[in-house]
Amino acid sequence: MPAFSPARRLRRAFAAAAAFAARCIGRETAWDRLAMPVPAKVFGPGSHRPFAEYFSGKTSVRVHSIDDIVSWLQGCDYVTDVELFQRRDVWQHPRAFERRRRGDCEDFALWAWRKLAEVGIDAEFCVGRVACGGAEADRQHAWVVYRVDDEAFLFEPAARERSKMIRPLAEAMDEYVPHFAVNHRFDTSAFAGCASDSHRGASSGNPERRPSCLPDAT
Repeated sequence: MPAFSPARRLRRAFAAAAAFAARCIGRETAWDRLAMPVPAKVFGPGSHRPFAEYFSGKTSVRVHSIDDIVSWLQGCDYVTDVELFQRRDVWQHPRAFERRRRGDCEDFALWAWRKLAEVGIDAEFCVGRVACGGAEADRQHAWVVYRVDDEAFLFEPAARERSKMIRPLAEAMDEYVPHFAVNHRFDTSAFAGCASDSHRGASSGNPERRPSCLPDAT
């Protein structure tokens, strides 16, 4: 068994805190959350920047609506970090992602998160696991949740078709197990899903290959 990294120990500590809070107030679903400070490095092996840095500097792509965001993303290619950087996990700054137009789920999701905030939409960058079966579902994944007119939507930025990119959260949430989230004000939360996955041994540290059960995976 590989030795635990400091980030893995922190992740387990936050999972324990979330589990305790969930038990105290009778919560039972993966999506129940505890608002708490969560260091950026706990979000994943490639998370080395403060989240505010992803909003730093001017980007070259101007968007005015969700449709603009979707249209631009549909012209990007999903490529693993091993293929692109010969490294296990790299989280690109949105400016770098705009230059390459290539990346994996974190890169798509970080860019979409920032652009939703730029057009005034309340959005969260989320990491966790896809819960649609098979060994590949134990891999790290990232997505966005945003809210419009009091309705929440799950945004899969790396999907190809709009109907598969954006779905009501109530419809999609059973397919996802969130661990952590950060909003555009950089407030962080831990989810009960992190606690449950810490007990089942889900591998949040293996980010390569998009799970085949995600929309339009190839």
